[in-house]
Amino acid sequence: MNVSTLRSWNQRHIQHDAATSDLPAAASPPAVRANAADVADTADVADTADLANATNAPLQDAGRASAPHTTGRLLAVDRVSLEYRSRERIVRATHQVTFDVYGADRFVLLGPSGCGKSTLLKAIAGFIEPAAGSILLDGAPVRGPGPDRVVVFQEFDQLPPWKTVIQNVMFPLRVAKRLSRAEARERALHYLDKVGLAAFANAYPHTLSGGMKQRVAIARALAMQPRVLLMDEPFAALDALTRRKMQEELLQLWDEVRFTLMFVTHSIEEALIVGNRILLLSPHPGRVRAELNSHQFSQDSLGRSDFQQSVARIHRLLFDTDATRQTTPQPTPQAQVHA
Repeated sequence: MNVSTLRSWNQRHIQHDAATSDLPAAASPPAVRANAADVADTADVADTADLANATNAPLQDAGRASAPHTTGRLLAVDRVSLEYRSRERIVRATHQVTFDVYGADRFVLLGPSGCGKSTLLKAIAGFIEPAAGSILLDGAPVRGPGPDRVVVFQEFDQLPPWKTVIQNVMFPLRVAKRLSRAEARERALHYLDKVGLAAFANAYPHTLSGGMKQRVAIARALAMQPRVLLMDEPFAALDALTRRKMQEELLQLWDEVRFTLMFVTHSIEEALIVGNRILLLSPHPGRVRAELNSHQFSQDSLGRSDFQQSVARIHRLLFDTDATRQTTPQPTPQAQVHA
């Protein structure tokens, strides 16, 4: 992939999702792949281990110890702190965030507005360099954008309007000089068919609905066959019915292709439905609050009592300021935001 082309194409979408804070770092637990733990049980463990801040042991060890790894570690984020400069000061977006992502994970970054989750996703994409810590993909440091990581943003205008649907999907393949024109067209049609838009291959973006545009963007990303598909609140601007349909289609597509997904959202319900693992980030600056498993939930779970109990637990983990205030040490000068 021509990195400079993609950087200029996507750079205007980069907006830092963070705000100032002087909270100190929390112990960031290493993420462990799991397929058996129940989110209702592991949330209690996370509540004790993380909010109490009493140990550096991994969260949910009891529920995860016997769960085998189905694939190897793909992405390693180690004690990553992200900063950006405002007119008045340097603002810390995330503080010492650590987690691992494994192949075919549906890994969700969940947190309130301003916690730095979108900034973290863009650092993984290679648009932002960490102020501290490291990001490794397949064991190699991430040093910039590349075709092994493709981002789907929430904006509908990410498709060049002068290109047809199939031309939009073919474009990064041709820029990367990976395939001939015929091969790129064949692959583009394959992924348009996967998202149900093969019949609209020759349509222009302005003739499509918001949901259809997002499906084109997903097809374009998957056509690159990236190591990780990065999605930054891709359904946030859609109406409720379309959002539900897009969540369903994304999961169906994952069942067919089994790609590795990193998904940013501030909706607890969406995180439980889309993800099989969820990393909770505290209010600014984003720190690891807990990590949960949610593979047992689907859209059919919305009315179930265990689903609603999990929503309530996650909300408490994110926003229970009394518990956080009782267990969070006072900031030191080193942890303060730089003025």
